[in-house]
Amino acid sequence: MISPQFLLLIGCTISAASAADPVAHPNVVYIVTDDQRYDAMSCAGHPFLKTPHMDRLASEGANFVNAFVTTSLCSPSRASAISGLYAHTHGVISNFTEFPDDLPSLPKQLQAAGYETAYIGKWHMGEENDAPRPGFDYWASHKGQGKYFDNEFNINGQRVMLKGYYTHRITELAVNWLRRPHEKPFLLMIGHKAPHTPFTPEPKYEHLFDDIEIHYPASAFALEGKPEWVKERLITWHGIYGPLFGFREKFPDTRPEGEADFARMVRAYFATIKSVDDSLGEILKTLEETGQLDRTIFVFTSDNGFLLGEYGMMDKRTMHEPSIRVPLLVRYPPMIKPGTVIKEMVLNIDTAPSLLDLCGAPPLPKTHGRSWRPLLEGKTEGWRKSWYYEYNYEKQFPYTPNVRGVRTERWKYVHYPTGDGGPDKHKAELYDLLNDPEERHNLIDDPRYQGVLEELKRELKRLQLETDAIPDRMPVDEGIKTELPEQSIR
Repeated sequence: MISPQFLLLIGCTISAASAADPVAHPNVVYIVTDDQRYDAMSCAGHPFLKTPHMDRLASEGANFVNAFVTTSLCSPSRASAISGLYAHTHGVISNFTEFPDDLPSLPKQLQAAGYETAYIGKWHMGEENDAPRPGFDYWASHKGQGKYFDNEFNINGQRVMLKGYYTHRITELAVNWLRRPHEKPFLLMIGHKAPHTPFTPEPKYEHLFDDIEIHYPASAFALEGKPEWVKERLITWHGIYGPLFGFREKFPDTRPEGEADFARMVRAYFATIKSVDDSLGEILKTLEETGQLDRTIFVFTSDNGFLLGEYGMMDKRTMHEPSIRVPLLVRYPPMIKPGTVIKEMVLNIDTAPSLLDLCGAPPLPKTHGRSWRPLLEGKTEGWRKSWYYEYNYEKQFPYTPNVRGVRTERWKYVHYPTGDGGPDKHKAELYDLLNDPEERHNLIDDPRYQGVLEELKRELKRLQLETDAIPDRMPVDEGIKTELPEQSIR
């Protein structure tokens, strides 16, 4: 007679084996925050922000410590993530552009491959359109930026007012959707409002960091060697002396006392991320309780980074590291060893190719990105050593010029085209990231590095040709202006 203990042992062994075996078509949960810096996690070494659920993803999965976006702006970056293409190809070049209905994408491809698909939260590609988008079986989103409290959502074509804190409401929608019966593998995409402006923590976290001492960063006013536009930006909507997204009433404020407003703003920014981390915990718990966690590729990232006073700047858009680097955590036990750290440079345009590869779905017909699955398998040979960055001047936010640049593992070269075919009017920037990771010392005029500069210029041109960016179309740079953006688009 077979003992109950033996049957229990066999059952546990089968269960453990099934959890460890790759699934032919795993589920995907893809979570994107809005404007979260790469270092805004305790697993990234943040000095006071504690994010236990992000830390769990890093400890049980892979932490891509050199993850970047090819355009540091919300809508273009989101479009690049789901299309695998640069902004100049997918056409979403500003925050006011729709994702083309006929463009192949990650959700469309997985839906065609038999996946059940859902989008919940901030879509942010098409400011005045909240209609369900192609590729999704379930849709719950809203117009524009959304607010931290009380939003009207379009849920599968029906508008519903969801009262309360944004992060809580979309978490509830996601949990309820996950608890439904699912006869097919699923893709669930969740878009957070946080930590986008105006930084508004939920009440329980509103005063969490009141005792933390915050100062302007050391690089804020060390602008020697920087282009003049960086100095001109100081008093604008995106400058450290400006209104700080509503946290400063009287501006420009160059007084030392103005640092108190900056400190309040920074504390609020990080406090909103606490709620995002709580939401992560709820999603992980739900997947565990429904028996889906280890059958699910769990991805956590952001659409771009955020400057918090570095070089006197607020916001993103520029090619400086705090702007272009993002968190990227991926958990999938059948393939990823706990505590994996990936140091190779990965891009948001790699997202769609990677997830389709891991899901066993057909690839998109054309992408500029590539699957990082080989990196998870320890195969680094042939991986990229350089990549190309682009951003186009915006009349609605005239605080950053056109930006074109190239980044390698050691070097970064950035220049600022006028857009009219004439010579650049802004000084370019060259940084040795190995010896100057904070980009404090612009080497562009140092004759010792002219050979490096010429090599980087050639590499930039090569990458532009490789990604169909030539001819390089961009608006005319109309200069840095001090006018505030229209209220509804802030």
